[in-house]
Amino acid sequence: MSGAPIDDSFPPLPGEAPLDMPVQSLREGRLNVQTLPSTPRAMAWRRAYVIGGAGALTLLAAYQIWWVLRGGGINVLELLLVLLFIALFAWIAMACASAFAGFVLIASRRPGRLGLSQHSPAPELHSRTALLMPTYNEDPERLMAGLQAIYESVQATGQLDRFDFFVLSDTTRPEIRIAEESSFAALRQRTGGHRNLFYRRRDDNHERKAGNIAEWVRRFGAAYPQMLILDADSLMTGEVIVRLAGAMEGNPDVALIQTLPMIVNGNTLFARMQQFAGRVYGPVIAHGVAWWHGSESNYWGHNAIIRTRAFAEHAGLPELGGFKPFGGTVLSHDFVEAALLRRGGWALHMVPGLAGSYEEGPPSLTDMLIRDRRWCQGNLQHGAVLPARGLHWVSRWHLLMGIGHYFTSPMWAMLMLVGLAIPLESAGFSWSSLSIPGFSPTEYWRQQDPERFLWVFMLTMSVLLAPKFMGYLTLFFDRDTRRGCGGMLRAGSSMLLETLLAALMAPITMYVQSRGVAEVLAGRDSGWDAQRRDDGSVPLSSLVRSYGGLSVLGVLAGVMAYFISPSLAAWMAPVILGLVLSIPIVMMTSSRIAGAWLRRIRIFAIPEETAPPQVLVRAAQLRRAVKQ
Repeated sequence: MSGAPIDDSFPPLPGEAPLDMPVQSLREGRLNVQTLPSTPRAMAWRRAYVIGGAGALTLLAAYQIWWVLRGGGINVLELLLVLLFIALFAWIAMACASAFAGFVLIASRRPGRLGLSQHSPAPELHSRTALLMPTYNEDPERLMAGLQAIYESVQATGQLDRFDFFVLSDTTRPEIRIAEESSFAALRQRTGGHRNLFYRRRDDNHERKAGNIAEWVRRFGAAYPQMLILDADSLMTGEVIVRLAGAMEGNPDVALIQTLPMIVNGNTLFARMQQFAGRVYGPVIAHGVAWWHGSESNYWGHNAIIRTRAFAEHAGLPELGGFKPFGGTVLSHDFVEAALLRRGGWALHMVPGLAGSYEEGPPSLTDMLIRDRRWCQGNLQHGAVLPARGLHWVSRWHLLMGIGHYFTSPMWAMLMLVGLAIPLESAGFSWSSLSIPGFSPTEYWRQQDPERFLWVFMLTMSVLLAPKFMGYLTLFFDRDTRRGCGGMLRAGSSMLLETLLAALMAPITMYVQSRGVAEVLAGRDSGWDAQRRDDGSVPLSSLVRSYGGLSVLGVLAGVMAYFISPSLAAWMAPVILGLVLSIPIVMMTSSRIAGAWLRRIRIFAIPEETAPPQVLVRAAQLRRAVKQ
């Protein structure tokens, strides 16, 4: 370990307060305490509704697709189609049922959980909380500007003496390390926060972010009943931080409270699209999962407060056995830490209605896919955690859903290919004679049972798009959010444009995610790189290297489809266009110029943009000052 020479008169770190954090076993253990005091009522009924409702929808859709195919008996390809359809429909049906619960909660304006409310007076705190900001090769000036905005916001609550702030550096690049130390020293000077602003850099980056936080717990954790975990791009208001600390003090069975961070500061078209989707659709989804997850909520790794002693006693991560990338350090540590905390007898809650928690999204599709590749490896690695002894079944569900998310892309691809292969086989397709005049997959499926085919298609699209539509409808119940999004007409236009762009990018995402799954299964490691925060620009040469093969694949698929039948090419057009136009799509959505134009006409607008909270305004001011 090395502490930066911040100021000779004030040490960079407080006195150590060691806290034992034993490594947990996945082969041994049992679930401690089935029902917790903070568990909401009627959890069995809530879960029965969501899982049962999704199951009923899936059975209905499965019966209809079976009826379409049953005419001449079901062959191997048709059976594969049915199995893929059922699995994917169940996936979207679960999201739809959960989102409907969230929609009802928002429309009925239910009070917040754990006594957390925006309208009640802020609590008077009696214990100390540590705010931890891990960093890895980030822009130091940008990082410290965000931390200063949070510090000043906490100071404005009048309870700054209850908080200490730690920058936990895993930075490996010498030039960034030097700048980091200098920027932190300047932060102390600007704020006068020598007694509660601290900096620590590790020389050994073992276990990455999880190891960074665990090392802090083992050295300083005993002095702080709670710790609030931030990311390098996190921004939180002092008010929400005080409320979270107060909720931990008032609910002794709770180990973790996860907020719903809103994506902000989007400048590129892609980033603005993501922030709009998160602001409008995100609350419906989050309220729904919080409602049926109850005290077994998940952890997303940041913008959450954690009881330090519970974390130390139960969340020490083991090394996973087996070959890399499956074995070794747990990458997606947050899901596993949540599962171990619940196994240890502690409650975990999500409070999506608590405003004041923010993060920044990736500026481009390329940046999102790079990050997603790392998450893919981490989530697939959870296959080794699923059989761990003593986990709550909802915790296993979180792990399973995380794994399943990355298999949906190859499954959608397989469903489309099988759905094409069946009519081609029926039409007598042969590689020696590609052309089949008049061939149309749509006509083939309609001939099986026209009404049921249309009904299955409409049901699938309705279930798939329902969470977006429900998110849009919630704007009717929230005047401030509705106005912040530009009104119902602009918000509706934003929703339509976001859906169109998402559809164009879907083939790119499907291909890259499917390739990522294959790479992980083949043993290729994702690495660990710092994320870009505000610039999505990519040179054309890099775009050609990244997406040129995808464009060629789209052209070949389009030409082959056209030779078989123009109707087939038309049927495949949505996917073919997404592949062929992958370079211009990524270039356009990465554009700050396009993002600025949409901002001027208030498309993809969000309330935090039209009436930004003070913490966002202050962070922007500080970051601009650094650039001058």
